Amino acid sequence: MKFEIGDNVVVKHSNEDGKVVEILAEKMVMVEVRGVRFPAYTDQLDFPYFKQFSSKKLFEEKKPSKKYIEDVKREKHAPKYKVAEGVWLLFFPVFSKDAFDDDIVEELKIYLVNQTDNGLKFRFWLNYAGETEMELQNEVPALQDFYLMNIPFEHLNDSPSFEFEFSLITPQKSKAEYYEATYKPKGKQVFKQIEVLKQKGDAFFTQQLFDRYPDKTKIETEPFVADPFSQLSKAGFKVVAGKKLPNTEPAPPSVLDLHIDKLTNDYRNMSAHEKLTLQLREFEKWLDKAELHYMKHLWVIHGVGKGRLKEEVHEMLKLRDNVKSFVSQYHPWYGHGATEIFLK
Repeated sequence: MKFEIGDNVVVKHSNEDGKVVEILAEKMVMVEVRGVRFPAYTDQLDFPYFKQFSSKKLFEEKKPSKKYIEDVKREKHAPKYKVAEGVWLLFFPVFSKDAFDDDIVEELKIYLVNQTDNGLKFRFWLNYAGETEMELQNEVPALQDFYLMNIPFEHLNDSPSFEFEFSLITPQKSKAEYYEATYKPKGKQVFKQIEVLKQKGDAFFTQQLFDRYPDKTKIETEPFVADPFSQLSKAGFKVVAGKKLPNTEPAPPSVLDLHIDKLTNDYRNMSAHEKLTLQLREFEKWLDKAELHYMKHLWVIHGVGKGRLKEEVHEMLKLRDNVKSFVSQYHPWYGHGATEIFLK
């Protein structure tokens, strides 16, 4: 089905009316629904007259019965994207045709999705090889999304990193004042995700930044007689008493088992991509803690399987400056399903 810019359309899965505002590829267009723009495949859309002829009134309309205010349920926005709870980055590949009529990815449209009940303020930095290319400050309300930017696909070879600092729009005493999150996409990994996306006919792939906004950590600090740093605090700088910051968090175990049943009880309802994302996130958190505690020797159990998890773990290790070396060889306890890691 062919569409042109300005065509009125109906989104099949939500039955919402919209308009085509941009042609992204042969089978993908940008649709605007109630002021919100998002990409969609043409087979996910219909012309409005299909809806008019196919919709019939099966029953006579009844006058609504009287309701009292205490009987009315609070309305909750339905999520636009099918992602789990948390804060996510959504990547929409924009395709074009090469000389051989094959689809190639020109750039990625990037959205920040807040699938939580808390509105968030955020600061965003795009860095290439440690140098800041772009900085942005804004808000994303609860259960809504925010368009961040377009990034040329070829720039994934320049070691980009997406760095965020989040805070609550409405502060809560029990919640942390700030929360930082970083995602460093790798060209090889993104290319694989796009190939899977094309096979499934999906429009986007995702990366979770965090699943829930963290609670406040209780740290005992000596009271100041006078606060010479008040102006810095008001300007947005985080000021703490450095003398009372003991490392109370225990050191991580020297062996991490990444088998999915060791990480969650809900793995039966998870897709392969969701399982891999959880495993890699746990691995990165564990490795960060090991570095903070100056641990030198570690083991990660990734299993044998098809080797996908092992491959991604090794790719992450190659990018860590504090990793001295790692080796995957037969071990009497773990067989060929583990990697030995040596830190600097």
